[in-house]
Amino acid sequence: MSELWLHPAVILLLGGVLLPLLPAKLRPAWLVLVPVLTFARIVTLAKGTFGVVSFLDFTLTFGRVDALSSVFAYIMGLMCILGTVYGLHVKRAVEHTAAWTYVAGSLGAIFAGDLLTLFLFWELMAVSSVFLIWFRGRKESLGAGYRYLLVHMFGGVVLLAGIILHYHGTGSLAFELFNVESPDLAAWLIVIGFILNAAVPPLHAWLPDAYGEATFNGSVFLCAFTTKTAVYALIRGFAGLDILVVLGVIMALYGVVYAVLENDSRRLLAYHIVSQVGYMVAAVGLGTQLAINGAVAHAFAHILYKGLLFMGCGSVLYMTGKSKFTELGGLYQKMPWAFFFTLIGGLSISAFPLFSGFVSKSMIVQAGFDDHKLWVGFLLLLASAGTFLHTGLKVPYFIWFGKNHCSKETWERAAEPPWNMNLAMAVTAFLCVFIGCYTPYLYRLLPYPVDFVPYTSYHVSETLQILLFTALGFFLLIKKLEPEAKISLDLDWPYRKGGRAFLWLAEKPVQWFDTAVGEIYRVAGLVPLMVSARLSAVFDNRIVDGAVDGLAHTIRRLGGRLRTAQRGALQENLTFAFGAAAVLAVLTLLYFNFVA
Repeated sequence: MSELWLHPAVILLLGGVLLPLLPAKLRPAWLVLVPVLTFARIVTLAKGTFGVVSFLDFTLTFGRVDALSSVFAYIMGLMCILGTVYGLHVKRAVEHTAAWTYVAGSLGAIFAGDLLTLFLFWELMAVSSVFLIWFRGRKESLGAGYRYLLVHMFGGVVLLAGIILHYHGTGSLAFELFNVESPDLAAWLIVIGFILNAAVPPLHAWLPDAYGEATFNGSVFLCAFTTKTAVYALIRGFAGLDILVVLGVIMALYGVVYAVLENDSRRLLAYHIVSQVGYMVAAVGLGTQLAINGAVAHAFAHILYKGLLFMGCGSVLYMTGKSKFTELGGLYQKMPWAFFFTLIGGLSISAFPLFSGFVSKSMIVQAGFDDHKLWVGFLLLLASAGTFLHTGLKVPYFIWFGKNHCSKETWERAAEPPWNMNLAMAVTAFLCVFIGCYTPYLYRLLPYPVDFVPYTSYHVSETLQILLFTALGFFLLIKKLEPEAKISLDLDWPYRKGGRAFLWLAEKPVQWFDTAVGEIYRVAGLVPLMVSARLSAVFDNRIVDGAVDGLAHTIRRLGGRLRTAQRGALQENLTFAFGAAAVLAVLTLLYFNFVA
């Protein structure tokens, strides 16, 4: 084992274990202290390799600290602080413990220097995060959590299979760049494990299904960590893999299309996670330094603005109990600050100038053009217009303005959320604007030197034209875009139906076959066995026991006769002895009388 090295994840894990044991009055301070200490540990980590442990024949590396892992850990540590402050008033200590364990799993995967360590923390993320869905306590949340867990367990099995094959073929578990020119089976299995967590279609439906059913603060954590950890893993292992470009562009457009159809605000935001992560996946596939910087920058910006959007819609859910557009409307009078912060998140995700998304998206789009893949650049610009249409306009308009669909109870409950929720949203909103205005803050954190200027007159005017025409189209077609209370079928339909078919198969044909085999065994095997057992019992009881009992009876009779004979002989001997003694006594008396 190497020298003692404190992993940031250890602080969160220990903090989460101790939290339920603390008195209720001390918990708020502890909830702030632990994430702050974790973030402080992250920013003070020296570059290098630490926490190297020998286990069986493996060498495990828990601490690979370099430019790539540092920037991802930085933003995730920061988001852990903001997410914890946002849910500071949540009384259920185990919910905070689950959230911190989830973040610890993400940090462990990011700093992992080998595939086995990566896998262990990868699974820790899946197992801990599912509780953030279940804790909402609804029947729908229970089902969504089970589906979420099953999908991620499947992905974990595929990932582990790839790791085993890779180790068998190379003898190494080092987590380095794979051969992206000609990937082998092991590499493809590992890619599948990664892209499932990145929510790449058709392996994406778990995300809107689960994130829309999580607790109001659980979704803030969920939106930040799983998919971005997967993006990190793709950058580390598969930068330059061509198929990722195609998959990323499909994601960017796919998420936008399904957001058009969505009535639930948090499910809409979840579909836009699919869309925004698509930019990052496409950038990883491009593989150039500008593209990788763009992927990292966009992951950084996305964690903040998507967290802010989920905070805004989560505050509406927390205060009203509703998240569907057809059950809301007109809440600007009741929740103006929540509207303001959510609007900043919407402008950031839409890549509006002076907001964070403008800087990070521009890098990826420009990387596509620089790599002479014009179709990538243009399609990503199109997806950006769709993002503004639905997240920048639809979400704030139909919740805070638009027609009021609130019930009397919902309207009376609506109010500004607690101070800690507003504080978390305010800080996150500030960072979204700060990154968009002061680019050196973000550029200094990126893995490669940055030579990119987003604020050119051409780029700003191009972006404004796209966004303003999108806004014009929204208000012209607003009647067509009004949400409807309906369900949109997604690619989870096959495995939902497949699950029911599997249950029918298990309950009907398989159970019938099992019963038939059992009956055949009973008739053909068990019945003869029982007959044989009964015959053996008869033989034992009648023949063996009879012979033994008869022999014993005979021996007992012979013994009795022998004892009788012995008693008769003894009587005869005593009679003879007594008679002889009497004769001797008479003779003695006669001798003394007559002779003497």
